[in-house]
Amino acid sequence: MTPRVLVDAAAVPADRGALIRYVDGLVTALDRIGADLAVVCQRADGERYGRLAPNARVIPGPPSITNRAARLAWEQTSLPVVAQQVRAGVIHAPYYSMPLRAGLPTVATVHDVTWFTDPDQHSAVKASFFRSAIRTSARHATRVIVPSKATREEMIRVLAADSTRIDVAYHGVDTALFHRPDDREVRRVTGRLGLHGRPYVAYLGALEPRKNVPNLIRGFARAVEGLAEPPVLVLAGGVRDAGVDEAVSEVADKVRVVLPGYLAFADLSGFLGGAQVVAFPSRGEGFGLPVLEAMACGAPVLTTHRTSLPEVGGDAVAYTEPDADSIGRELRALLTSPDRRGQLASAGRSRAMEFTWQASAEAHLLCYQRAVE
Repeated sequence: MTPRVLVDAAAVPADRGALIRYVDGLVTALDRIGADLAVVCQRADGERYGRLAPNARVIPGPPSITNRAARLAWEQTSLPVVAQQVRAGVIHAPYYSMPLRAGLPTVATVHDVTWFTDPDQHSAVKASFFRSAIRTSARHATRVIVPSKATREEMIRVLAADSTRIDVAYHGVDTALFHRPDDREVRRVTGRLGLHGRPYVAYLGALEPRKNVPNLIRGFARAVEGLAEPPVLVLAGGVRDAGVDEAVSEVADKVRVVLPGYLAFADLSGFLGGAQVVAFPSRGEGFGLPVLEAMACGAPVLTTHRTSLPEVGGDAVAYTEPDADSIGRELRALLTSPDRRGQLASAGRSRAMEFTWQASAEAHLLCYQRAVE
């Protein structure tokens, strides 16, 4: 019998990035397939989770847990109490950290281990926190969920984690949010970005060292050199690293780079699907959700053959090494070949449809059952 699951959505970061799309997609799919579900969340998110999972019991947490330190303390002391109150059979902690004395089986999601393998690509404070949280989950969680085989292998290699307690559950793609856009959707977002019909190369994600955005900027400048009508580079996302500004200043007299910050969810399909190319040259990912979402929008994608990204892209994306010269060369090849871009757009969309939140939810349910057993 499937246990009642308490999902700790209170742990989701406030930036509304890929991690919240994971939790939202999972909770929605679990509810649709009939899981016995309770969701604890930030008070401001209570109504939204009520809409996403109308059959679930939604428990808003106290106002204080908007503060990270207070939330971590609440996770250890009060989350187990909530689990008892709703008679949960298992707790799912979807964002690395977990209660140590829950009194019942606990499943933790570890999204990636680049905090260990590429520590110089993260701030020292964040890396220290996430390394500690991942070690704790690897040792103390009843079971661990990871979003790719590459992440599972890295956990085993780097942390000597018990392979028999790690389950792989790929992410899915929300096809209502990420779809091939019509002309109106593209015009709306490009108008807001000030592009007014000019072609562009898109990036979506955090502007942090691991994502390799400075090399994308430098590679883009090489790729468009000498083109009669060079596209614009649009870098959508937050958490901007100083290296991004430095790279922009280096190429400012050669190319146009637009940094709009976060985009509204409603604009993402138009943004991704309207791009000549979506470039995501990350140095390493636990999954690479922006690649999958861009594929679902019918965009040709350029990414790296690192960690989990080949599991997502397969033969339906183009690949580059992460250095600026390679990015420039491979991006130029795509920009000057409409036929190749069309082939990738079609293949990518077909492949993206293989990744569903229903399949992800079913894999999570199996993990919950194993935890209880």
